[in-house]
Amino acid sequence: MNSSMITASVSMGALQQKLDLLAENISNANTVGYKRKTAVFEDIMTSLNTQMQDFNQPGRRTPMGFTEGWGARLSAIQTDMSQGVLQQTGNMNDIAIEGNGLFEVRTSDRIDSPRAFTRHGSFQLISTGGGDRMLVTNSGHPVVANNGGVENFIQVPAGYNLSIGADGTLRAVGNEGTTPIDLGKLKLVQVTNPEFLQAVSDNLFGVPTDVNPNDVVRDVTDLPEGESGLSVRQGFVEQSNVSMADEMTDLMIVQRAYQLSARALSSGEQMMGMANNLRG
Repeated sequence: MNSSMITASVSMGALQQKLDLLAENISNANTVGYKRKTAVFEDIMTSLNTQMQDFNQPGRRTPMGFTEGWGARLSAIQTDMSQGVLQQTGNMNDIAIEGNGLFEVRTSDRIDSPRAFTRHGSFQLISTGGGDRMLVTNSGHPVVANNGGVENFIQVPAGYNLSIGADGTLRAVGNEGTTPIDLGKLKLVQVTNPEFLQAVSDNLFGVPTDVNPNDVVRDVTDLPEGESGLSVRQGFVEQSNVSMADEMTDLMIVQRAYQLSARALSSGEQMMGMANNLRG
């Protein structure tokens, strides 16, 4: 197989992965809290081939030799954490974050279970018995609060409604004349190394088991007062940050590149066929 066929076939594999990524972004354009994914490519190998001395003609300004590439591969998938548009819903269980932040949840009903993070703020209150309710994501993952330095789930007593301040302060508010109950503050984190943040099921993000979560995210409560730049909006949800115009533009570019690589592969195959026929 000649070098043009190798380069074309390798690049087509990488471009197919890019197409799959674009398809995922486009299909989630209306998903609440979805963050678009971008692809990072790198050369597989680059060879510097020598040239005969006859190529060193008078007036030549470039060095001897020529560079030959062997295709590209998808080296990483990065998550674009830029802010999406906030949409008012009027549902007091819907919560959105303005700024670089994520809600912290747990993957099971135990507070010591693995941590996960999300921007999907379409929460709901589910019954835990006795009239009490717990705040969970739309897929049932409990939302975490920080109450006096202790992490726990958000439990709203019977007969009370949940009220959330702009700083994430949680209160259970009852009928007029009742005293509000302090439920702590929403556990919010900021992403410091998004390249280590992995997308998992149900629009959640996780941290690989071999990576320290503190190297990927940091607790907002550990930041000096006012430095986080975060604001919590109750009754709002954050829309996807996917721009259909950008995705369609990328789609056309990738399709053209894929067609060019396919044509190069076909041409290389035809030339090899012609060479085989000449031998006969």
